[in-house]
Amino acid sequence: MNVSEELNRHVNRIQRGALGLGVAALIACIVGAFFNPTQFLQSYLFAFVFWVGIAVGSLAVEMTHHATGGAWGFVIRRLLEAASTTLILLCVLGIPILIGMKSLFIWTHPDQMAAVATAHEIRNKSGFFLNVPWFIIRYCVYFIVWIGLAVLLRKWSLQQDRTGDPALTPRFQYVCCWGLVLYVLTISFAAMDWIMSLEPMWYSTIFGMLVICGQGVGTFGFMLAVAIWLARRQLLVESVSPDTFRDLGGLMLAFVLLWAYMAFSQYLIIWSGNTAKESSWYLHHGHNGWSGVAYFLIAAHFLFPFILLLFGHIKRNVRSLAAIAALLLFAHFVDVFWMIMPSFYTGGFTVHWMDVLLPISLGGLWMAWFIWQVKQAPLVPLQDPRLAGQFNVKEALERG
Repeated sequence: MNVSEELNRHVNRIQRGALGLGVAALIACIVGAFFNPTQFLQSYLFAFVFWVGIAVGSLAVEMTHHATGGAWGFVIRRLLEAASTTLILLCVLGIPILIGMKSLFIWTHPDQMAAVATAHEIRNKSGFFLNVPWFIIRYCVYFIVWIGLAVLLRKWSLQQDRTGDPALTPRFQYVCCWGLVLYVLTISFAAMDWIMSLEPMWYSTIFGMLVICGQGVGTFGFMLAVAIWLARRQLLVESVSPDTFRDLGGLMLAFVLLWAYMAFSQYLIIWSGNTAKESSWYLHHGHNGWSGVAYFLIAAHFLFPFILLLFGHIKRNVRSLAAIAALLLFAHFVDVFWMIMPSFYTGGFTVHWMDVLLPISLGGLWMAWFIWQVKQAPLVPLQDPRLAGQFNVKEALERG
């Protein structure tokens, strides 16, 4: 049995299970939407933002690999490509948010905005930026840019598999350098649209970078967990250096540190400014039970992974690294929940059953698409001329 057949044997069952679970959970939530449509949309926004973050974060990491040519990227590049193509699915899955905007965003109701803002503030925020037509236009622009980059890079990557054309390498580098600029711009605006505008009078100039760093943590957590799962089942071809997982663990640590730096910087700047409108976000996110979630994030999203990933032998041990990656992926999930849901649950910490089922439903559909794309190409792009030499992955696995 060759690698492709072995891969299909392992993942087909997972794909069917993910799709079935996703559809079943979505049906349950649609039934719940008839009784509580506002809660459905609130939970749906949280689930949508989380899975978009993994998909577009994968696109950003993929572009970083193409731009730098680091050896660390070859073991996860096909996984990154598969994850980034899920943006096609997510673009469609985001339509309920566009339809239900008036149940999510206070700025869609001028009378409610007038109760929390002056006429000058309303004119500045709603006149050009926070209005329904421009929100929909920006949504379309985001996905046009992201899907365009994801499809183009996937097409060139598969073409490189067939031809081994070295001329594709500088083309990758040129497009990805500009693509990373577009990624930072679009994600910064998307973070303002989908998260920050839930409390339209609050603002933070560092918020976009905080979201970007969180996406990096979640993406590396997911990719490392999947790559180690594949490697331990001998599904990755023997073209991985024993230090590859250590390098990936180091990059995950870098994003953990960047996220902690951005989160602390935002808090410090707002705390030192000590103005009512800047502080309002932390008043909702740091009281009435939400402080416990914040402390969990300090521990699980930063402190424990930071301490553990400092040790080289832990980054070389695939079991330990997989456990840390899974912890960070879950912590990122909680982080997205903490950024969004306190704006809705102003009375205190709350978890509705749709807050659990909707991420599972969208995640099941997302995973089915992801696995479908993974099966379309070899797991490692062996025709890339930058992949010099072949190394044995068994030594890395034996360490775990």
